[in-house]
Amino acid sequence: MWGRLHGMSVLAWIALVSCGVWAWLLLGQGFFWRTDQRLPPAGGFPERWPSVTVVVPARDEAEVLPLSLPSLLAQDYPGRAEVLLVDDGSTDGTGEVARALAVRRRGVPLTVVSPGPPEPGWTGKLWAVRHGIGVAHARGGPDFLLLTDADIAHAPGSLRGLVAAAVAYDLDLVSQMARLRVANRWERLIVPAFVYFFCQLYPFRWVNRTGARTAAAAGGCVLIRADAARRAGIPEVIRGAVIDDVALARAVRRRGGRIWLGLAEEVDSVRPYPRLGDLWAMVTRSAYAQLRHSGLLLAGTVSGMALVYLAPPACLVAGLVGGDPAAAWAGGAAWAVMAGTYTPMLRYYRQPPWLALTLPATALLYLLMTVDSAVRHHRGRGAAWKGRTYPRPQPAPDR
Repeated sequence: MWGRLHGMSVLAWIALVSCGVWAWLLLGQGFFWRTDQRLPPAGGFPERWPSVTVVVPARDEAEVLPLSLPSLLAQDYPGRAEVLLVDDGSTDGTGEVARALAVRRRGVPLTVVSPGPPEPGWTGKLWAVRHGIGVAHARGGPDFLLLTDADIAHAPGSLRGLVAAAVAYDLDLVSQMARLRVANRWERLIVPAFVYFFCQLYPFRWVNRTGARTAAAAGGCVLIRADAARRAGIPEVIRGAVIDDVALARAVRRRGGRIWLGLAEEVDSVRPYPRLGDLWAMVTRSAYAQLRHSGLLLAGTVSGMALVYLAPPACLVAGLVGGDPAAAWAGGAAWAVMAGTYTPMLRYYRQPPWLALTLPATALLYLLMTVDSAVRHHRGRGAAWKGRTYPRPQPAPDR
């Protein structure tokens, strides 16, 4: 009797449940798997181009700056623009490299500033962003702020396109998920899945729907109206956030702001991840924070990932070997839907479609990374990045 439910094995029921979950994800999760949310065409240009200050927080980024900073200095923007690189306590000569690059490439003016050590309760990046925004306001205040990371390279028309879309569609925040580097085997295995999982958590269609509850942004490229940032209390209200981009978008939406998020065509990350350990560190830094440091949510996530991503191939193989056709068919169908939803992201990253079959293996790695993120947190190492550790989430100030 045990192991049989209404004539079907437990394995078959697990496969059927997984298949049902994938059917729901395919049709009911905002079509997250589609990659057609791209920067909307403006259809015209503003009569007066708004002023923009580009704020680049940078800590020990001397290696990547020659690949990214010149692209900001070479922006083809008709309005007034400036770049503020906030050298956040670097020890590798980041500020000097930035100044040397600005001398060699005349264009958008660059200023290098330094905020000093972060005050208690602030993550380093948001402390640097706070200082950059403060400097921008002290100089008269721009109409827009572009918050972009030091490893992000922009095509010459990137800033123009972002601002034109924001003005044309009356958006308070426009964010693009930078195309991450995919050049070695670990990057091919893990990076497209990273964006795929992000889209699954925050379907872009839901984010872009006016009045929707879902809010998210991609921290590598966020254009925000200066007055919208002021109304939302950015960055003070999110000063301790490890996942600062999502927190920023939520703060803007709470204040009635209109936000948009999509995949980038002209914005690329140049940061290399040559080893598995580099990608592992990237994920573990924020995975447990995404679960609000909850053991219950961690247990649910591990169980859910096992059911959704690991069970289909396991049921297919076990069903074929053990002579359980129901388990084999249901497991195979779930795996086929999984691979089918992953294929558009692989196409966006210009990767071969057969890699879609490896998603269960990649999901297992992410599961292990998530567990490791929780272990690190409870050992007091928490979210570690560039020599700083944030063991526990910091409360935002009352507003």
